Amino acid sequence: MAQGRFQVGDVVKLKSGGPEMTVEASLEEYESYRCQWFAGKKLESGVFPDAGLEPASVKPPIPAPGAGRAGK
Repeated sequence: MAQGRFQVGDVVKLKSGGPEMTVEASLEEYESYRCQWFAGKKLESGVFPDAGLEPASVKPPIPAPGAGRAGK
């Protein structure tokens, strides 16, 4: 894995399902990523192989008030 698919801060999920997780670190020598997520109020973390992760569908950012109003 010369250059990882994911960067620190990317939101990913397991291909098999589960919560959305944030990439905390790339462990290139193991072709894995350390990710963290919340289980209720508890912060959890784990290491997952690159092959088992995919990008999570993240909601687009909410536009700033007044943005996108042409001619006003």
